[in-house]
Amino acid sequence: MNLPKPFPDRVRYCAASLAEHGQDAIGGLIDLTLQRLVRLATTITRNQHDAEDVVQAVLVRVGTQPALLSKLENPWAYLLKMTRNEALILVRRKKNWFSCDHLSDLLIQRRVDEVERHEVYRDIWLALRRLPVEQSEVVVLKIWEQMTFAEIASVLELSPSTVASRYRYAIAKLGKILRHQGVELNHV
Repeated sequence: MNLPKPFPDRVRYCAASLAEHGQDAIGGLIDLTLQRLVRLATTITRNQHDAEDVVQAVLVRVGTQPALLSKLENPWAYLLKMTRNEALILVRRKKNWFSCDHLSDLLIQRRVDEVERHEVYRDIWLALRRLPVEQSEVVVLKIWEQMTFAEIASVLELSPSTVASRYRYAIAKLGKILRHQGVELNHV
């Protein structure tokens, strides 16, 4: 029985392919990582269009240096770190950035048969938006990227205990916000 490879291993394979075949192989890396990178960047920039610009800049940099990722022990963590750094630079540069009231644009590739969940997802994203960026990025990496606290700490250049604290505080705040809004999470 062939079990699916862990995501970081799939990224490592794409990085090796990119190093071997050059820019012709960038499509595989983009297909594999785009949605996840945009989700992280959107958490930081609070704007999907800005997040897409951030990820495009990161992937262009990777595409122009095809061997860059293949030399790394964990290319996925490096891509996440590049994306985070680029998003933080954009936020610092953009003085008058706005946030949208609805985060339905974050729910990328939502299936039509999951429309019932849309409202709950939107409520969760809106609650996530109310958290400080430092907490929401930890939640995204922990829940959606299924990273350990040690892996997140490496990406964010923090101690694992700081990451765990931010996660714990974020989950407590999210629970309070969602209960206050009357959101039932047993449907998700």
